[in-house]
Amino acid sequence: MSPTLSIVLLWIGFAASHLALSHPPIRSKLVAALGEKPFQGVYSLLAFVFFVPLCWVYFHHLHEGDWLFVLPRGEWLVWIVSIGSTLGFVLMVGGLVQPNPASMAGGAMQACGVLRITRHPLFMGLGIVGIFHLLANTSSTDVAFFAGLPIFAIVGCAHQDRRKLAEGLPGYSSFVAETPFLPFTGKETLRGVSEMGPLRIGAGIAVAIGVRYVHHLSALVG
Repeated sequence: MSPTLSIVLLWIGFAASHLALSHPPIRSKLVAALGEKPFQGVYSLLAFVFFVPLCWVYFHHLHEGDWLFVLPRGEWLVWIVSIGSTLGFVLMVGGLVQPNPASMAGGAMQACGVLRITRHPLFMGLGIVGIFHLLANTSSTDVAFFAGLPIFAIVGCAHQDRRKLAEGLPGYSSFVAETPFLPFTGKETLRGVSEMGPLRIGAGIAVAIGVRYVHHLSALVG
């Protein structure tokens, strides 16, 4: 089996198991049989079962396979990828330090900060990182790995929205109406950026710089 096909199949397995276990009928039966905490443990374990091999296969087959397209190399491409990825990390950090909308309830489900930019900042931020890395990593293994990030983000977040709306979670329908699904597409994006504040934005930038530094070191070692 080719590395590219292995990456695609592992992405499918990761996404399918993630969505299946969170499907209300399946989730409710497993929670009833196992309990809430053991179910969360099984959920996390199954995610690692697919995601760890996914990363292992990709990083052992970097830039392999056919080159699907090639953009001219230069400083401009490095800057575009770096700036775009930094936006993604800022969203991810904002999502980590602000309560996840899936865990909110009732009156606490308010649109503010990073949630004005997207109601799914963690996964959408990861998707943005994947999209910008596709500009500079265009072999078949690269595309299979990095394209999986935005695809999983969109499919997974859409599934979460449908599930929460179907469950009738109090306040979620109005929360969906007030917040954009895709990042930076809402009318209150600038307000959301302002509400995030310099500390959270700076933390996201710092994480991006740290990841970039580690990435550079690994390239030198390789």
